[in-house]
Amino acid sequence: MARRKRSPDFAIFAVVMALLAIGLVMVFSASSVRSETQYNDAYYFLKRQLAWAVVGITAMMVMMNVDYWVLRRYATPIILGSFFLLVIVLIPGIGREINGARRWVGFGTYAIQPSELAKLTIVIYLAHFLTRGPRRSADPWRAPESSRSAGRTIDFWRGIMPTLAILGVAGALIMMEPDLGTSVALAGTVFLMLFAAGANLAHLGGLALAALPVLGALIFGEEYRRRRFLAFLNPWADPSDTGYHIIQALYALGSGGLFGVGLGRSRQKLFYLPEAHTDFIFAIIAEELGFIGSAAILVLFFFLIWRGFKVAISAPDSFSSVLAAGLTVMIALQLIINVGVVTASLPITGIPLPLISSGGSSLVFTMMGVGVLLNISKYSVV
Repeated sequence: MARRKRSPDFAIFAVVMALLAIGLVMVFSASSVRSETQYNDAYYFLKRQLAWAVVGITAMMVMMNVDYWVLRRYATPIILGSFFLLVIVLIPGIGREINGARRWVGFGTYAIQPSELAKLTIVIYLAHFLTRGPRRSADPWRAPESSRSAGRTIDFWRGIMPTLAILGVAGALIMMEPDLGTSVALAGTVFLMLFAAGANLAHLGGLALAALPVLGALIFGEEYRRRRFLAFLNPWADPSDTGYHIIQALYALGSGGLFGVGLGRSRQKLFYLPEAHTDFIFAIIAEELGFIGSAAILVLFFFLIWRGFKVAISAPDSFSSVLAAGLTVMIALQLIINVGVVTASLPITGIPLPLISSGGSSLVFTMMGVGVLLNISKYSVV
């Protein structure tokens, strides 16, 4: 099908910029007290986040204007490069260890997380891998209803098993950092990409059931993960240790009420809630802006996710369709996990809130993914 170029999806661009602006405001609000105390500069984390935002916007604009088919051409070296970074981050003296985890590489005060890059590159590679050769038989988005079941077929041995091997290598390297949350988010993204590419539902169901004991072993195989999981079930059983994060987050959610205590007036950010400007920033949003403000932000995210899937459905070819779906799922799963943790609906994991939490790697690579999504939207067939 010939691709006809048009303007990118302005709605996606607008909502992403709105979320980015909200993130900058909330990062400053949540971090100013800590910044002043720790660095004698109330704007320390804001300035860093603003610098990363500039890099992210630049990366988004580049990815939006370079034909995304270039990514398919270089999919293999791209993923090999990200795997190389996942290996070197584990080497003492190269990878930076913070709070017992070695997840960062970089220079000076700036560093990136190779695992964040890996999520993006794996989405790109799998979109390429699952839509070429004999691995699938037809376009799952546009197959006629009568042939939909035939069109939604990915060969188990030539498609699904190699995909699981890629996931296994990446997941094992990320778990060595260790980072269970990112591994789970990556596995969920890969699983849903297989569905989008046309994997048999029976195969996916069997894989999901097989993954449960593996997940259980990962959780209960380490003492700190087991304690975190049990704290999620009953945080008040250990309120001063493993349940502390959850309880303080719930205090923030409850204090916000309907309209919030007011922007900048959070009490939980006064060294009560750990990671207030990163993983638990949604709790500060709920406290300061209330149910109305936090719900409005969720509506923006839901709108972004809806538009992302709309781009996937109306993409001109299988590669761009699966790629757009994977990029959208990547954002959606991070949102679900982060909000689930903050609201005590899921066990604690170190997953940031996309586009809002403080942190350069997540922001830049998410913006790059959005740039690719906007690029694909320029060739929509509807």
